[in-house]
Amino acid sequence: MANTNRLELAEALELGPGWRHICYALLYAPDPGVLFGRIPLRYAVLMQMRFDGRLGFPGGFVDAQDSSLEDGLNRKLLEQLGEGVSAFRVERADYRSSHAGSGPCVVAHFYAKCLTLEQLVAVEAGAPRAKDHGLEVLGLVRVPLYTLRDGMGGLPAFLENSFIGVAREQLLEALQDLGLLESGCVSGLKNSAHR
Repeated sequence: MANTNRLELAEALELGPGWRHICYALLYAPDPGVLFGRIPLRYAVLMQMRFDGRLGFPGGFVDAQDSSLEDGLNRKLLEQLGEGVSAFRVERADYRSSHAGSGPCVVAHFYAKCLTLEQLVAVEAGAPRAKDHGLEVLGLVRVPLYTLRDGMGGLPAFLENSFIGVAREQLLEALQDLGLLESGCVSGLKNSAHR
């Protein structure tokens, strides 16, 4: 991932008091839906349109009052996504990676949480009533996990959007590692997604 240094979680936690921690979560659920009667959706994956017009994952900075990274992340999910997140909790077992940026002393921790489709739909329905809706978060979007016959529509077109930091790379890595796409799809997308 460009301009970042991947760290083990233990290494990231030992960086010292001058470092701030920020946590993000990819929320996804199996989705039996079919688009246009022929394109299986397989999974629903959520991202959000941020206040700066870029796509990213819900989450934010861990504060001193948070007893763990996960407590801070779950607090931010509640603020950004609303009461729908009270049906689940992102735990250490959902942790995926940590990256230190080239800028100020900030390390980003990335999580992926599998929900039921009902839980994911409840998050989507409740998000407009969340504390940060319309402020930090302008809305939720589902990532299209298919490619249309023209070879461009769907995920390839989605990846042309502007993403914050390493969110695009985290998305592609998670899609591949979690098996959310058909095999072989991600490698070609990674190359076309880099600008």
